[in-house]
Amino acid sequence: MSTSAVKSVNGVNVSQLMATIEHIQEQPDLARFTFRAQTEWQDGGHTRTRIKGFYGAGKEDDSRTEPMVLQGDEPPILLGENHGPNSVEVVLHALTSCLSVGFIYNAAARGIEVQKLDMEVEGDLDLHRFLGLSQESRAGFEGIQVRYSAVADATHDELVELCDHVQRTSPVLDILANPVPVSVSMTS
Repeated sequence: MSTSAVKSVNGVNVSQLMATIEHIQEQPDLARFTFRAQTEWQDGGHTRTRIKGFYGAGKEDDSRTEPMVLQGDEPPILLGENHGPNSVEVVLHALTSCLSVGFIYNAAARGIEVQKLDMEVEGDLDLHRFLGLSQESRAGFEGIQVRYSAVADATHDELVELCDHVQRTSPVLDILANPVPVSVSMTS
């Protein structure tokens, strides 16, 4: 495809997006992906996670020549040294990042130009269970609140409907809102 034929909205190649959707409609198995991460404990609350390969679109992806490295830690009040965000903060990042990408991609597919999109998120957490002080409280977030603002060439109602659609299709929101089977096993 020549560069003059490429239609880009919000930095998204809409022609490629539509071709991908059509291709997956023709071959549904191409939508199956397996993502991986490897985490190594460093010291105290500090961890290092490497993310590189994944399986998707019917094959192993080799587009990343070097792994992406994420640092995790705790703030000093939780006995860490702030080498990176803590795990629950990363979950908040994952949620708003996923919602943002979904918003931008779906806006592009609808021809909506977005000039600005901001998301703020808060998660409420009670550490009683984590600290072994209670079996009654939940170990994870008790609630998450996301607020967003958008400046775009669309009406308020169109942006609200777009965000409603994004919430119904967001993988990370689905992971957080619905139980996901998780297995943990020792390898050595």
